Amino acid sequence: MSSAPPAPSDAAPSGALAPFRIPVFRMLWSAWLTANVCMWMNDVAAAWVMTTLSTDPAMVALVQSASTLPVFLLGLPSGALADIVNRRRWFMFTQLWVAAVGLVLAAVSLAGMLSAPLLLVLVFVNGIGLAMRWPVFAAIVPELVGKRELSAALALNGVAMNASRIAGPIAAGAIIASLGSAWVFALNAVLSLVASVLVWRWRYEPRHSALPGERFVGAMRVGVQHVRQSPGMRIVLVRVFVFFLQATALIALLPLLAQRLEGGGAGTFTLLLACMGAGAIAAALALPQLRARWDRDQLVEYGTLINAAAMVGVALAPNVWVAAPTMVLAGAAWISVANSLTITAQMTLPNWVRARGMSIYQMFLMAGNAVGAALWGYVASHSSVRTALLAAAATAVLMVLLLRRQRLEALPPEDLTPHAITIDPPPAFEIPPEAGPVMVTIEYFVDEKDAAEFALVMRDSRRARLRQGALSWGLLHDSTDPRRHVEYFVDESWVEHQRRIDRITAADMQLRARRMAFHRGDQPPRVRRYVGETLPD
Repeated sequence: MSSAPPAPSDAAPSGALAPFRIPVFRMLWSAWLTANVCMWMNDVAAAWVMTTLSTDPAMVALVQSASTLPVFLLGLPSGALADIVNRRRWFMFTQLWVAAVGLVLAAVSLAGMLSAPLLLVLVFVNGIGLAMRWPVFAAIVPELVGKRELSAALALNGVAMNASRIAGPIAAGAIIASLGSAWVFALNAVLSLVASVLVWRWRYEPRHSALPGERFVGAMRVGVQHVRQSPGMRIVLVRVFVFFLQATALIALLPLLAQRLEGGGAGTFTLLLACMGAGAIAAALALPQLRARWDRDQLVEYGTLINAAAMVGVALAPNVWVAAPTMVLAGAAWISVANSLTITAQMTLPNWVRARGMSIYQMFLMAGNAVGAALWGYVASHSSVRTALLAAAATAVLMVLLLRRQRLEALPPEDLTPHAITIDPPPAFEIPPEAGPVMVTIEYFVDEKDAAEFALVMRDSRRARLRQGALSWGLLHDSTDPRRHVEYFVDESWVEHQRRIDRITAADMQLRARRMAFHRGDQPPRVRRYVGETLPD
């Protein structure tokens, strides 16, 4: 089964279910759904077990932190691996990891050896599997569907996440009530193995390159550098961290909130999570209509405010009949914000760095989750659950006001289609791949009256060269000829120089045309490449 989408998909109109026309997407979506059912079953069981092991609200909230912190710590290494190794094998490995942790949790629980600290450790180890899994799946999806269907595909991923938010807690609650928490962990292991089999059936076709694979540390450096030099990604990272910093209060404190409601218990907790999932699914299916009415900035702002209102409603709810519909509203708001931010990140990243970029996005998302869970758990332990939720809602409103200028729609979209070029002029002698560093100089002759505008274009050029992986960049002005400007940038080695050229996109070629428009020489700008030499001792 090929991973390539059908050719017409970019041109066809994209409905909410359009990506399901692609067989490989259906299969991997099923694997993703199964994996997320496992995740929610594990989280629900762990959170509920913690309420039986400790009555401290901070300890209960730390279950959420232990689950999400590994994503912050290991997201970038995982993203780098997902960009440089076979994505099918890596996806399978993550599922086998989660299955192994599930078996350990089940065994320890059945043996009666589970304690609050040990539970946090095992939840953290399970979170390592989540940290490894999410970047590779995020990078796979844009390879499976056309650009017009990407938003619908991401929304369907949200449906899978939120359908699992319903199925996982319901299954976990039923098993906890009838058999005990240990059997939830055991079923989690079995379903993770099923997901690994689904991934194994995928006949992945990796993109082949004549260049050797990237080195692990270098791949991480380039990933961080690309994101740092991307204005769009910087805005997305700020927005996703701030949203989940306050929004996670509702999930982190939900077990305690369920216990405090009239007649509350494990069933109440499961019902509230299921209601949130149902709201998210309904909103995900309606996202094409919502996007036609509001842009991404409006969806983020309105979703944040609605989520804040939902937190206030749940905090003040006297019983489950008031809390449940409010959780539906919270789920709808959550998916609207998350989808808008995720699709912006996906559209900002070229394929060669997508897993690394999305892993950094995931790191900021989970950092907001982990910090928020610990923060609001601390507030709840020193005041009350209601006070913590009200404080989180007030924080959400404040952040909307403070970030109004951080607009997702402010930057024009870039054409990230790869654009193959050759090295010109070609080298006059054979250069070993590891030789370096490599310095490139380009001479431009620019009229003095155009110097200020030329500098603005070169500012964009600096960002582009560094996003491609250059170690450093500079622009020199000849003191003897005011028209002569020399751009230089340095690559780590000859193979990294070739790899940077291999990453050039249509947007980079458009930027090159803007630079060339200022050149007034009789000949094209002179390009020189200098390779570092090793001197004898």
